[in-house]
Amino acid sequence: MKTINVEIITIGDEILIGQIVDTNSAWMGVELNKAGFRIAQITSVHDDAEHIVNALNDALERADVVLFTGGIGPTKDDITKHTLAKYFDTKLVFDENVLRNIEELLKNRQRAMNELTRSQAMVPENCTVIQNPVGTAPITWFEKSNKIIVSMPGVPYEMKNAMTNEIIPRLKARFNTPAIVHRNVLVTGYPESALAIKIADWENALPADIHLAYLPNYGIVKLRLSGTSDNELSMAFSINQQIAGLKEILGEAIVYEEDLPLEKIIGLKLSENIETIATAESCTGGNIAHKITSIAGSSAYFKGSVVAYSNEIKTRILGVDEDLISTYGAVSREVVEAMAIGAKKLMKTDYAIATSGIAGPDGGTFEKPVGIVWIAIAYNQTIISKMFNFGTVREQNIDRSTQSAFLMLIEQINLNNRNLQSTNA
Repeated sequence: MKTINVEIITIGDEILIGQIVDTNSAWMGVELNKAGFRIAQITSVHDDAEHIVNALNDALERADVVLFTGGIGPTKDDITKHTLAKYFDTKLVFDENVLRNIEELLKNRQRAMNELTRSQAMVPENCTVIQNPVGTAPITWFEKSNKIIVSMPGVPYEMKNAMTNEIIPRLKARFNTPAIVHRNVLVTGYPESALAIKIADWENALPADIHLAYLPNYGIVKLRLSGTSDNELSMAFSINQQIAGLKEILGEAIVYEEDLPLEKIIGLKLSENIETIATAESCTGGNIAHKITSIAGSSAYFKGSVVAYSNEIKTRILGVDEDLISTYGAVSREVVEAMAIGAKKLMKTDYAIATSGIAGPDGGTFEKPVGIVWIAIAYNQTIISKMFNFGTVREQNIDRSTQSAFLMLIEQINLNNRNLQSTNA
């Protein structure tokens, strides 16, 4: 079965100068891969006709499908439509169906039509026009020498609607694509190189049609097993067999067998156990609470947070003894443990996370340099804590503190679950 290559071209100076981040390509890559298509390349180009044409010519040399996003608005800097019309040696014509779609859309939004918006109904004569139910710019579909070129809006929700409801279904109907199966395993406790050594024999014994990728993040290495086959069920079974062997080698170092953010994993585990959590944050400034509450349904297990940035809040709200702070300092095992215990008591939860550290870039001392962070987890009558040194970059310190707190929490939840199972047995 022939592999169908897709190239994505994003258009817009705002991407190239860093004014916006190209999230479209990442989303498209995931969805196209699920549908059995291979992403050959992702390219970003200026709002410039010559650049667009050169990128398209290059893409058609290596791809079966070229997908454009951006540059099809009504203003003068949006030139994709005009450039493609010239490229395909055609003219722009007025499309009554597009106009009706725009009129209906504006009516629902209670907005008036103007000449610029009306100009969106001008489309290349020799393309297939696909209506855009959530925006004024239509999608245009061209074919050349058995290859497909599609131009879509750059607005993410418009692009996603077009891809989900029109483009991917049409491409699937056109091409007989193989099934691409991915499985992810999240592993902690090993740097990438040490993990590679640990599982070297297992990796070397993988079947030829299953490929392994190492995707490291702080405290976590994601192992992605991928296989391509005409038989999706058979490939999924084969990959599951390999994961079973991996589990025998790594055991409890496997955090989860799905590519989920740690805050989502925590939510699933707490929900399954019908348990709750609170946070008491100093150096992380509420970032842990933010991550937890970014998950839909987190109100079922998250009760609240105290951002105890000052010592006054640590003592007055969380009940930390002033003598602990004066004796050991706010950044200490003693204080962070008291913060966790205070948050758990204050909010009547099963678990509490606390952080206290020096995020930087200044504020450190010889004894406690920038990057020192204490993290504590309180559960029932148990309190565990650990000191980290994350370096001198403030944003990195906050992110790594959050990641480390989540890993400590997951480890504690898993330990408690195993103890409970052992007691019940």
